[in-house]
Amino acid sequence: MTDTVISSARREVIIGFNRPFVIIGERINPTGRKILAAEMLAGDYSRVESDARAQIEAGAHMLDVNAGIPLADEPAILARAIQLVQSITDVPLSIDSSIVAALEAGLAVYKGKALVNSVTGEEERLEQVLPLVKKYGAAVVAISNDETGISEDPDVRFAVAKRIVERAQDHGIPVCDVVVDPLVMPIGAINQAGVQVMRLVRRLRDELKVNTTCGASNVSFGLPNRDGINSAFLTMAIASGMTSAITNPLHPETVKACMGADVMMGHDPDCARWIRKFREAPPPSADGTASRGRREVGARRRV
Repeated sequence: MTDTVISSARREVIIGFNRPFVIIGERINPTGRKILAAEMLAGDYSRVESDARAQIEAGAHMLDVNAGIPLADEPAILARAIQLVQSITDVPLSIDSSIVAALEAGLAVYKGKALVNSVTGEEERLEQVLPLVKKYGAAVVAISNDETGISEDPDVRFAVAKRIVERAQDHGIPVCDVVVDPLVMPIGAINQAGVQVMRLVRRLRDELKVNTTCGASNVSFGLPNRDGINSAFLTMAIASGMTSAITNPLHPETVKACMGADVMMGHDPDCARWIRKFREAPPPSADGTASRGRREVGARRRV
């Protein structure tokens, strides 16, 4: 089975078929966040720091870092954000940009093996991004669209993903270092979007042997109670073979859904991770210390 190893200077995260689902925190992204964008543009990274800490505390295993601000020096801002985040946490990062110069600036300062987000199937993009991925020994997210756009036919998207994987191999990038994004479309606009993704994820796992990721919140765009839809989607995606997602760990319902799916899939042996996170502490005894629990107290009385 395929394992994709992503690392910081001190910690590894492994994305894999029979491993716990990897939550990649999405919050360090100024798109649609005017205050964050203005702060980053002004050189204020305090919100980046607080978002990083909050996501890790909430359960993120990795963080996606994006600095897509119009008319800004994105390479410099992205590099600075990556350096800051790596100075306060040891979780691995996904370096996220549509600008190749920004990806290279981020990779140049990154300590460890990053996940590059992303490359698409356009010929020009392949020839720009894949050499960078190889040069810096990174892994890469392969998005299943090309010059023709995003197809609603999952077979077409599979063909694009297959071509990217093959081109990556031509550049010396192994299959294990390509994580395919099958592209999740809004279910409110395309009724079969969920079915399409589940079908595609299974093929990517069984035929290409690649790990998968997605922008999970896309599925609920335009709908009320988006957390409910996102959580339902993620549990079904995990059952279909998806191994990671870029999502918001500050929504407890989402984290619970992913962890519960790990339990059901056998990816959390003895339910140990679930128990550690959700087990209630025993109530304090009369002297203020933690009690030993009813079973142990009862046993003492019988003695």
